[in-house]
Amino acid sequence: MIDLNQYSLTPAEHCAIEQQLTQSVFDPCLEQLWALMDQAWERCGCDNHNPDPARLASFYSDPVWLLNGMFIEQHAVSMGHRQAITAAVAALAPERVLDFGGGFGTLARLLAAALPNAEVAICEPYPPRHGIESCRPFANIRFIPALTSQSVDVLVSTDVLEHVQDPLALLAAMVDAVRPGGHLLIANCFYPVIACHLPCTFHLRNSFDDFCQALGLEVLGPCEGSHATIYRRAQVLQPDWPQLRAMERRSQRRFQRSEWHARSIAPWTQRAHLALRHPLQYLRKLLSAVVSTR
Repeated sequence: MIDLNQYSLTPAEHCAIEQQLTQSVFDPCLEQLWALMDQAWERCGCDNHNPDPARLASFYSDPVWLLNGMFIEQHAVSMGHRQAITAAVAALAPERVLDFGGGFGTLARLLAAALPNAEVAICEPYPPRHGIESCRPFANIRFIPALTSQSVDVLVSTDVLEHVQDPLALLAAMVDAVRPGGHLLIANCFYPVIACHLPCTFHLRNSFDDFCQALGLEVLGPCEGSHATIYRRAQVLQPDWPQLRAMERRSQRRFQRSEWHARSIAPWTQRAHLALRHPLQYLRKLLSAVVSTR
């Protein structure tokens, strides 16, 4: 159950969170939280096919994101992912770590505690007041306004790229922020689980590692215990944007074909296989339907 008293909320924040929680329950499941996010998306008038920057800013400043941060900190699976990422980063013994898009500060605080001698930076376009306040006790955490070239040993990004219109441009900037030989731990969810996951990113669920390799990353494999993948910056390459955009167009076309096949062809293929394996299956269903209508 989410305990609002654990957080230093303003009266307005407390009221807004209570109003959202009373729409579901005070102990929401993940799907209920997603539904609240979708309601906020609609409330802000956002469109995930033609996102408007001003409306997106309003959405990402909505109290639902404060609720999301609280939920993460009291949800065992979500915290398990972040603890696994923290352990993987700590094993690399970095001196400078960047949490990109980690505005609530949960992962950064875990990293700062596990690496007390390291500098932990948070780069967040919509930093919430509570995220800033919660990180103040940690002398080794700071918020930075933008990415800078080859400035960190490890960059962590959890569930960010599916929210942006040009994920390749952002990925290239993230790679550039890591020193040669450094590491990136990136978790993505290129699926339509919530409205703020932009459809223009979904093709990357099948091709993301290809783009990482084209940007000079070596794929080391999954971060055990989390949905992140570990990469190493094996080469310092200048992005070849004509090649990357051509790759992007091919990836989008392949994705569209696979989606069309899954929607239009695969069901009929499954039905044909069922009819061959069990010739009487559809006859029995038809007879059952006839009998049930009598």
